[in-house]
Amino acid sequence: MNWELPERHESRHGTVRWASLGQGDPVVLMHGTPFSSYVWRDVAVALSARHQVFVWDMPGYGQSEKRDGQDVSLAAQQEVFTGLLRLWGLRAPSVIAHDFGGAVALRTALLDGVQYGRLALIDAVSVRPWGSEFFRLVHDDHEVFEALPPNLHEALVRRYITTAAHRELRGEVLDALVEPWLGEAGRPAFYRQIAQADERFTREVEDRYGELDCPVLIAWGDQDAWLPPERAKDLAKRIPQVELAWIGEAGHLVQEDNPAKVTALVTDFLGR
Repeated sequence: MNWELPERHESRHGTVRWASLGQGDPVVLMHGTPFSSYVWRDVAVALSARHQVFVWDMPGYGQSEKRDGQDVSLAAQQEVFTGLLRLWGLRAPSVIAHDFGGAVALRTALLDGVQYGRLALIDAVSVRPWGSEFFRLVHDDHEVFEALPPNLHEALVRRYITTAAHRELRGEVLDALVEPWLGEAGRPAFYRQIAQADERFTREVEDRYGELDCPVLIAWGDQDAWLPPERAKDLAKRIPQVELAWIGEAGHLVQEDNPAKVTALVTDFLGR
Protein backbone atom coordinates (compact mmCIF):
# COMPACT_ATOMS: atom_id res chain seq x y z
CA MET A 1 0.00 0.00 0.00
CA ASN A 2 1.23 3.49 -0.91
CA TRP A 3 0.84 5.20 2.47
CA GLU A 4 0.91 8.99 2.19
CA LEU A 5 -0.11 11.68 4.67
CA PRO A 6 -1.05 14.70 2.55
CA GLU A 7 -1.98 17.20 5.27
CA ARG A 8 0.49 19.37 7.22
CA HIS A 9 0.36 21.00 10.63
CA GLU A 10 3.09 23.39 11.76
CA SER A 11 3.86 22.82 15.43
CA ARG A 12 6.71 24.31 17.43
CA HIS A 13 8.20 20.82 17.52
CA GLY A 14 8.22 20.45 13.74
CA THR A 15 5.95 19.92 10.77
CA VAL A 16 3.44 17.14 11.40
CA ARG A 17 2.02 15.09 8.54
CA TRP A 18 -1.49 13.72 8.95
CA ALA A 19 -4.49 12.36 7.05
CA SER A 20 -8.21 11.76 7.51
CA LEU A 21 -10.13 8.83 6.05
CA GLY A 22 -13.87 8.14 5.91
CA GLN A 23 -16.83 9.71 7.68
CA GLY A 24 -18.63 9.11 10.95
CA ASP A 25 -17.73 9.21 14.63
CA PRO A 26 -14.07 10.28 14.97
CA VAL A 27 -11.29 7.84 15.82
CA VAL A 28 -7.63 8.79 16.24
CA LEU A 29 -4.91 6.18 15.73
CA MET A 30 -1.62 6.70 17.60
CA HIS A 31 1.65 5.00 16.71
CA GLY A 32 4.70 4.31 18.86
CA THR A 33 8.43 3.90 18.42
CA PRO A 34 10.28 3.20 16.17
CA PHE A 35 7.19 3.14 13.98
CA SER A 36 4.78 5.57 12.31
CA SER A 37 1.16 5.69 11.20
CA TYR A 38 2.16 3.18 8.52
CA VAL A 39 1.56 0.35 11.02
CA TRP A 40 -2.12 1.37 11.17
CA ARG A 41 -2.67 1.39 7.40
CA ASP A 42 -4.89 -1.71 7.17
CA VAL A 43 -6.82 -1.01 10.37
CA ALA A 44 -7.36 2.63 9.35
CA VAL A 45 -8.87 1.64 5.99
CA ALA A 46 -11.14 -0.93 7.65
CA LEU A 47 -12.37 1.52 10.29
CA SER A 48 -12.96 4.25 7.72
CA ALA A 49 -16.02 2.35 6.46
CA ARG A 50 -17.88 3.55 9.59
CA HIS A 51 -15.70 6.23 11.15
CA GLN A 52 -13.72 9.33 10.34
CA VAL A 53 -10.23 8.07 11.06
CA PHE A 54 -7.36 10.43 11.83
CA VAL A 55 -3.75 9.25 11.50
CA TRP A 56 -0.58 11.23 12.07
CA ASP A 57 3.15 10.83 12.32
CA MET A 58 4.62 12.32 15.46
CA PRO A 59 7.41 14.91 15.04
CA GLY A 60 10.65 13.05 14.45
CA TYR A 61 8.88 9.99 13.01
CA GLY A 62 7.70 8.69 9.66
CA GLN A 63 6.86 11.43 7.19
CA SER A 64 6.93 14.25 9.76
CA GLU A 65 9.85 16.61 10.19
CA LYS A 66 13.16 15.44 11.62
CA ARG A 67 15.75 18.07 12.59
CA ASP A 68 18.75 18.64 14.82
CA GLY A 69 17.90 19.76 18.34
CA GLN A 70 14.29 18.64 17.98
CA ASP A 71 12.26 17.89 21.10
CA VAL A 72 10.59 14.54 20.43
CA SER A 73 9.94 13.61 24.06
CA LEU A 74 6.62 12.24 25.23
CA ALA A 75 5.82 15.64 26.70
CA ALA A 76 6.40 17.29 23.32
CA GLN A 77 4.23 14.71 21.55
CA GLN A 78 1.49 15.33 24.13
CA GLU A 79 1.58 19.04 23.34
CA VAL A 80 1.38 18.35 19.61
CA PHE A 81 -1.51 15.89 20.04
CA THR A 82 -3.54 18.36 22.08
CA GLY A 83 -2.95 20.94 19.35
CA LEU A 84 -4.05 18.53 16.63
CA LEU A 85 -7.29 17.75 18.45
CA ARG A 86 -8.03 21.48 18.50
CA LEU A 87 -7.12 21.75 14.81
CA TRP A 88 -9.42 18.87 13.93
CA GLY A 89 -12.22 20.25 16.13
CA LEU A 90 -12.66 16.93 17.93
CA ARG A 91 -14.49 16.63 21.21
CA ALA A 92 -14.38 13.28 23.00
CA PRO A 93 -12.99 11.24 20.08
CA SER A 94 -12.17 7.59 20.48
CA VAL A 95 -8.41 7.02 20.65
CA ILE A 96 -6.58 3.81 19.72
CA ALA A 97 -2.96 3.97 20.88
CA HIS A 98 -0.03 1.60 20.41
CA ASP A 99 3.31 1.51 22.23
CA PHE A 100 4.33 4.98 23.45
CA GLY A 101 1.30 6.40 21.67
CA GLY A 102 -0.41 4.98 24.75
CA ALA A 103 1.72 7.12 27.05
CA VAL A 104 0.98 10.20 24.92
CA ALA A 105 -2.76 9.49 25.00
CA LEU A 106 -2.74 8.92 28.76
CA ARG A 107 -0.78 12.09 29.45
CA THR A 108 -3.08 14.09 27.19
CA ALA A 109 -6.15 12.90 29.07
CA LEU A 110 -4.77 13.22 32.58
CA LEU A 111 -2.55 16.31 32.29
CA ASP A 112 -4.35 18.31 29.60
CA GLY A 113 -7.86 17.30 30.63
CA VAL A 114 -8.84 16.02 27.18
CA GLN A 115 -11.96 13.83 27.20
CA TYR A 116 -12.10 10.63 25.15
CA GLY A 117 -15.18 8.72 24.15
CA ARG A 118 -13.25 5.45 24.34
CA LEU A 119 -9.59 4.60 24.78
CA ALA A 120 -7.83 1.45 23.56
CA LEU A 121 -4.30 0.85 24.80
CA ILE A 122 -2.51 -1.73 22.66
CA ASP A 123 0.84 -3.03 23.92
CA ALA A 124 1.12 0.42 25.42
CA VAL A 125 4.01 2.14 27.19
CA SER A 126 2.24 2.91 30.44
CA VAL A 127 3.80 1.34 33.53
CA ARG A 128 7.45 1.11 34.47
CA PRO A 129 9.84 -0.39 33.61
CA TRP A 130 9.53 -0.04 29.84
CA GLY A 131 11.82 -0.40 26.88
CA SER A 132 13.65 -3.45 25.57
CA GLU A 133 17.21 -4.26 26.62
CA PHE A 134 18.44 -2.87 23.30
CA PHE A 135 16.40 0.31 23.78
CA ARG A 136 17.93 0.91 27.21
CA LEU A 137 21.44 0.17 25.90
CA VAL A 138 21.12 2.74 23.11
CA HIS A 139 19.54 5.22 25.51
CA ASP A 140 22.56 5.06 27.80
CA ASP A 141 25.19 5.13 25.01
CA HIS A 142 23.42 6.90 22.15
CA GLU A 143 26.47 8.95 21.19
CA VAL A 144 28.42 5.76 20.50
CA PHE A 145 25.67 4.34 18.30
CA GLU A 146 25.26 7.63 16.43
CA ALA A 147 28.84 7.19 15.16
CA LEU A 148 28.00 3.96 13.30
CA PRO A 149 28.56 4.13 9.53
CA PRO A 150 25.35 4.12 7.45
CA ASN A 151 25.49 0.45 6.44
CA LEU A 152 25.90 -0.77 10.02
CA HIS A 153 23.23 1.63 11.22
CA GLU A 154 20.76 0.26 8.68
CA ALA A 155 21.57 -3.33 9.66
CA LEU A 156 21.05 -2.47 13.33
CA VAL A 157 17.69 -0.76 12.76
CA ARG A 158 16.51 -3.53 10.46
CA ARG A 159 17.34 -6.23 12.99
CA TYR A 160 15.87 -4.25 15.88
CA ILE A 161 12.52 -3.80 14.15
CA THR A 162 12.28 -7.50 13.33
CA THR A 163 12.37 -8.30 17.06
CA ALA A 164 9.11 -6.37 17.55
CA ALA A 165 7.19 -8.97 15.55
CA HIS A 166 6.45 -12.56 16.50
CA ARG A 167 6.14 -13.58 12.86
CA GLU A 168 8.55 -12.79 10.05
CA LEU A 169 7.82 -9.39 8.54
CA ARG A 170 7.27 -9.25 4.80
CA GLY A 171 10.20 -7.67 2.99
CA GLU A 172 8.28 -4.64 1.73
CA VAL A 173 6.83 -4.00 5.18
CA LEU A 174 10.23 -4.17 6.86
CA ASP A 175 11.64 -1.84 4.21
CA ALA A 176 8.85 0.67 4.85
CA LEU A 177 9.43 0.58 8.60
CA VAL A 178 13.19 1.03 8.26
CA GLU A 179 13.23 3.71 5.54
CA PRO A 180 12.34 6.75 7.74
CA TRP A 181 15.46 6.09 9.84
CA LEU A 182 17.91 6.22 6.94
CA GLY A 183 19.70 9.15 5.35
CA GLU A 184 21.12 12.34 6.78
CA ALA A 185 17.93 13.23 8.65
CA GLY A 186 16.78 9.74 9.59
CA ARG A 187 19.96 8.36 11.16
CA PRO A 188 20.33 10.96 13.93
CA ALA A 189 16.54 11.04 14.41
CA PHE A 190 16.54 7.35 15.32
CA TYR A 191 18.98 7.85 18.20
CA ARG A 192 17.47 11.20 19.20
CA GLN A 193 14.09 9.70 20.01
CA ILE A 194 15.66 6.95 22.11
CA ALA A 195 17.96 9.37 23.92
CA GLN A 196 14.97 11.51 24.94
CA ALA A 197 12.91 8.59 26.23
CA ASP A 198 12.52 8.91 30.00
CA GLU A 199 10.39 6.89 32.39
CA ARG A 200 9.52 10.06 34.29
CA PHE A 201 6.95 10.74 31.57
CA THR A 202 4.91 7.75 32.72
CA ARG A 203 5.86 8.16 36.39
CA GLU A 204 4.10 11.54 36.29
CA VAL A 205 0.73 9.91 35.54
CA GLU A 206 0.91 6.26 36.67
CA ASP A 207 -0.83 6.98 39.97
CA ARG A 208 -3.69 8.75 38.17
CA TYR A 209 -4.91 6.01 35.81
CA GLY A 210 -7.86 5.45 38.14
CA GLU A 211 -9.14 8.90 37.10
CA LEU A 212 -9.86 7.77 33.53
CA ASP A 213 -13.61 8.18 33.06
CA CYS A 214 -14.23 6.48 29.73
CA PRO A 215 -14.39 2.80 28.70
CA VAL A 216 -10.86 1.44 28.26
CA LEU A 217 -9.71 -1.60 26.30
CA ILE A 218 -6.27 -3.02 26.97
CA ALA A 219 -5.15 -5.36 24.19
CA TRP A 220 -1.78 -7.10 24.23
CA GLY A 221 0.19 -9.50 22.09
CA ASP A 222 0.59 -12.70 24.07
CA GLN A 223 4.14 -13.08 22.71
CA ASP A 224 5.28 -9.48 23.27
CA ALA A 225 9.02 -9.58 24.01
CA TRP A 226 9.37 -5.78 24.29
CA LEU A 227 6.62 -5.13 26.86
CA PRO A 228 5.84 -8.46 28.54
CA PRO A 229 2.17 -9.41 29.11
CA GLU A 230 2.61 -8.83 32.86
CA ARG A 231 2.59 -5.10 32.06
CA ALA A 232 -0.94 -5.47 30.68
CA LYS A 233 -2.15 -7.11 33.88
CA ASP A 234 -0.51 -4.41 35.99
CA LEU A 235 -2.09 -1.67 33.89
CA ALA A 236 -5.54 -3.28 34.04
CA LYS A 237 -5.49 -3.22 37.85
CA ARG A 238 -5.12 0.57 37.79
CA ILE A 239 -8.08 1.46 35.56
CA PRO A 240 -11.75 1.27 36.64
CA GLN A 241 -13.72 0.78 33.36
CA VAL A 242 -11.35 -1.69 31.76
CA GLU A 243 -11.44 -4.78 29.60
CA LEU A 244 -8.32 -6.87 28.96
CA ALA A 245 -7.97 -8.86 25.74
CA TRP A 246 -5.11 -10.96 24.40
CA ILE A 247 -4.00 -11.00 20.78
CA GLY A 248 -2.85 -14.52 20.01
CA GLU A 249 0.37 -15.39 18.19
CA ALA A 250 1.42 -11.74 18.21
CA GLY A 251 4.46 -9.94 19.52
CA HIS A 252 4.74 -6.23 20.21
CA LEU A 253 3.95 -5.25 16.63
CA VAL A 254 0.45 -6.71 16.76
CA GLN A 255 -0.77 -4.79 13.70
CA GLU A 256 1.59 -6.84 11.53
CA ASP A 257 1.42 -10.15 13.41
CA ASN A 258 -2.37 -10.40 13.64
CA PRO A 259 -4.11 -7.49 11.87
CA ALA A 260 -7.42 -9.34 11.63
CA LYS A 261 -7.64 -9.81 15.40
CA VAL A 262 -6.62 -6.20 16.07
CA THR A 263 -9.23 -4.90 13.63
CA ALA A 264 -11.93 -7.14 15.12
CA LEU A 265 -11.15 -6.08 18.69
CA VAL A 266 -11.11 -2.38 17.83
CA THR A 267 -14.24 -2.57 15.67
CA ASP A 268 -16.17 -4.37 18.42
CA PHE A 269 -14.94 -1.94 21.08
CA LEU A 270 -15.95 1.12 19.06
CA GLY A 271 -19.32 -0.33 18.10
CA ARG A 272 -20.69 -0.91 21.58
